[in-house]
Amino acid sequence: MAHESLSTGLARPRIEPWIMDAAFLALLLLSFIGMQPFALRNPATDLEIGPYTVTGGGDSIRQAIYLLLVLSVGCFALFKRGLGVLQIVPPMLVVLLLWCLITTSWASAPDVAVRRAALAIVVVFSTMFCVDLIGGERAFRIWWFVLAGVLIVNWLSIAFVHQAVHLPGEQDPGLVGDWRGLYFHKNIAGAVSAVSALVFFFNALKTKSWVDIALCIGAVGFTVMTHSKSSLGLLALAFAIGLTYRAAWRSGIDRTIVVVVALLVVLAGVAFLVLDADAIAHALEDPAEFTGRSAIWAAELAFIRDHLLLGSGFGTFADTGSLSPLHNYVAGSWVENVAHGHNGYLQMMVTIGIVGFALAAIALILIPLAQFWSMRGGDLDKRAMLFSIFFFLVLHNFMESDFLEGDAPAWMSFLLMLALLRAQRKERTR
Repeated sequence: MAHESLSTGLARPRIEPWIMDAAFLALLLLSFIGMQPFALRNPATDLEIGPYTVTGGGDSIRQAIYLLLVLSVGCFALFKRGLGVLQIVPPMLVVLLLWCLITTSWASAPDVAVRRAALAIVVVFSTMFCVDLIGGERAFRIWWFVLAGVLIVNWLSIAFVHQAVHLPGEQDPGLVGDWRGLYFHKNIAGAVSAVSALVFFFNALKTKSWVDIALCIGAVGFTVMTHSKSSLGLLALAFAIGLTYRAAWRSGIDRTIVVVVALLVVLAGVAFLVLDADAIAHALEDPAEFTGRSAIWAAELAFIRDHLLLGSGFGTFADTGSLSPLHNYVAGSWVENVAHGHNGYLQMMVTIGIVGFALAAIALILIPLAQFWSMRGGDLDKRAMLFSIFFFLVLHNFMESDFLEGDAPAWMSFLLMLALLRAQRKERTR
């Protein structure tokens, strides 16, 4: 034991703590605030094009910062963990990223696709390395402060920043008046605020802190004012699921009951889909339904039928203009300005095919779900928070596209959930 402590002490450079904290903070700020906070929207061209695309403004500086981050963090990880560095990133997640990189070889815009795949790889490795090196608890505290700061800035911006709400002149009149804070679109702000509410709520259960309670109320309130239907609809459900997990994992018997009830709910949902198949099909055929999402979904499904196995190549869906894989599957050119497919699962099928979709399902859903199921003891409040975020974002991807989206804040939240879950499992093993 003494030998292990001595080895750990010798392997840890004195400069590491503040460098790793700074690197992790920089990573979070790049993701949750970006290079263009409070970006002005051009109503004539902006549908949902945001600052999170690789071709966005300030891209050279952004890429240089990410390169510096991954090199610095990678060197420290190699110094501290040695060959153990290969175990930090989940193997199936590595396989998924490699497949994404391979698919860029048949992308319509390979240069753009490679840059986007590289960004995805850099963000995943940087996040997993940072959380492993500084520890789960410290990483969580830094994330907590970033979310709290973003929430406070968002609320203050409504009073002091003119474009913190969607202004008149939007192509979609339904956006006018919706709060977006420092983000480019109210759906991004809604997702970040919802995740923040989950973090503050479950941390309040542990700390009993009035600060967490106040921040949770503020985050819920901001989510409401964004009018982001996807986030609003799922937030209450995520609260309930997290609390259920927290209660059920105290007893194996309770856990079994919860699983049986969950299966019954799933079966009821399947029965509903079967019985109301005609009504659902009619809704999907109407472009006015789901705030225009149905037209995108229909085009995605048509493309998938023609390119099921390999897809169009990673990173080809958004901001590729006439090279968009859906360009020949819609009437008109509106798809050239659509930044994502409003469904993470369909978008993955379009870009990385059924092979990539299967890898993503295993790496991002099935393996974490098995880990949540098997873990007992430890910090149950923290794990319930992570499970509520997992549940929220898995369902959120049915209406939005978060998975593998570069450094977008919803995807970063999912990666932090994976990294913190791994850190908790690592602590239990010790």
